[in-house]
Amino acid sequence: MKTLNVVAAFQARPGKETALREALIALLAPTRQEPGCINYHLHQSPQDPAKLLMFETWRDQAAIDAHMKSSHVQKLAPRVDELCVAFPEITVWERID
Repeated sequence: MKTLNVVAAFQARPGKETALREALIALLAPTRQEPGCINYHLHQSPQDPAKLLMFETWRDQAAIDAHMKSSHVQKLAPRVDELCVAFPEITVWERID
């Protein structure tokens, strides 16, 4: 089965590091219950606590699309500009091995 990995890199605004971290942590439990979610893990840079990275593995693009429309993601979306210096860099990778 070819799964899809999503890497989403976030850069918190100065002073918003804790708020961004908490907002992303709030996504973990509901996302892990979504159909098609294989794993969903949050990482923080040990050198720069303002840098957070979500590493996700999904069954297929339809599962990613459903996730992006989920209520918990939609709840965070209006706060991205408040919490982040720019829109997160999101890349999708297809596993080939």
